[in-house]
Amino acid sequence: MLKTTPIKPGKLYAIGVGPGASDLMTLRAANLLRSCAVVAVPEKTKGARDSFAWAIATGAVPEQDISGEKLFLHFPMSRDIEQTVPAWRAGAKAIAERIEQGLDVAFITEGDPSVFSTWAYIQDDLQQILPKLEVEIVPGVTSITAVPAATQVPLADGEERFCVVPATYGIQCLPKLMENFDTIMLIKAGRMVEPLIDLLEPMGMLHCARYVSYASGENQEVYTDLREVPKEHRYFAMIQLSIRSRKGILRHGKGSQS
Repeated sequence: MLKTTPIKPGKLYAIGVGPGASDLMTLRAANLLRSCAVVAVPEKTKGARDSFAWAIATGAVPEQDISGEKLFLHFPMSRDIEQTVPAWRAGAKAIAERIEQGLDVAFITEGDPSVFSTWAYIQDDLQQILPKLEVEIVPGVTSITAVPAATQVPLADGEERFCVVPATYGIQCLPKLMENFDTIMLIKAGRMVEPLIDLLEPMGMLHCARYVSYASGENQEVYTDLREVPKEHRYFAMIQLSIRSRKGILRHGKGSQS
């Protein structure tokens, strides 16, 4: 009786492709897209291949150079867990099936996989399906650093502190955050411009805010006055609130000694 050799499971790579400009994608990410047997791609609309991450990736590595299977996974842009949870589980199952066949899979995500990414949910489900799964996370440039590059206002220096919060949840915390942090990065801020104006203007802090959409991309826009931001909603938008109360503290010899 012939003995069958068990198939060695494949490896999963979670790859950050950066904030928008394809030439910000890392060399490691590009090499893995060329070599992996499967490239898993999140899409917003089922069957539409409307993936921002895929557009970034194929701007760096032409699609004809990606020889592996293109596995498009539908992840609806919704907060309704009745829609999102089944989609995450279905995506994790599709990836697990290919891993069990011995195929290496590259799961791409805009920005960095560890920063406000769908990858976190996929990772949780995969750990339940394949507890011994070998995973490598390939970091990418995030909008958290791409936005200060666009505004040319430093994220932090010396003894300054910064934090990152979703604008939709963090606006009510802003007064307290401004007491403790010098820079506050508000992600997913497209729909929160007017509420932020209403909050910041009476505080005399409106001049501290910078709005950036599509950071690093060809359609990048920067506004130094929130009142000038167009009314339409932009999905890829962030606000950098720079109070910088400790700006230059080390330069002027006031820093703490350690």
